[in-house]
Amino acid sequence: MLEYGGTTAHSAHQDAPRETSRAVKRGLLGRCPQCGDGKLFKSYLKPADECAVCGEELYHQRADDFPPYLAIFIVGHIVVAGFMMADSWLILESWQHLMIWIPISIVLCLSILPPLKGAVIGLQWALRMHGFGGEPDELAFAPVSHEDPQ
Repeated sequence: MLEYGGTTAHSAHQDAPRETSRAVKRGLLGRCPQCGDGKLFKSYLKPADECAVCGEELYHQRADDFPPYLAIFIVGHIVVAGFMMADSWLILESWQHLMIWIPISIVLCLSILPPLKGAVIGLQWALRMHGFGGEPDELAFAPVSHEDPQ
């Protein structure tokens, strides 16, 4: 990395403030949270190891179970509200409701899962979580000694 005044360009870039809303929006759109130009995913839910445009490392993201939880939460509210509205003005059998609401639930979950995962990755990047801040997770969780230095 090039050095400028005793600090590397990479470390100076790491200390720059990161706008959370912009990073989350870029993630929702499936773009790199840093530059907004590179693709965030190399397949349906598999994040790229690094941005092809700016070189930001993305392999250490830890979205884990939060995007599916958000998808279930959002779709559950939409489907339950839709079911209650439809049930109030349509007379349908239970199997008919199942034939309507199960496919809608599946399609909605599968369609909003990648944007939600991108948003979570963007949030992690903006908050410098899980290696996006320049230090590995092991250092963030290292035990702190509170012994008296005497």
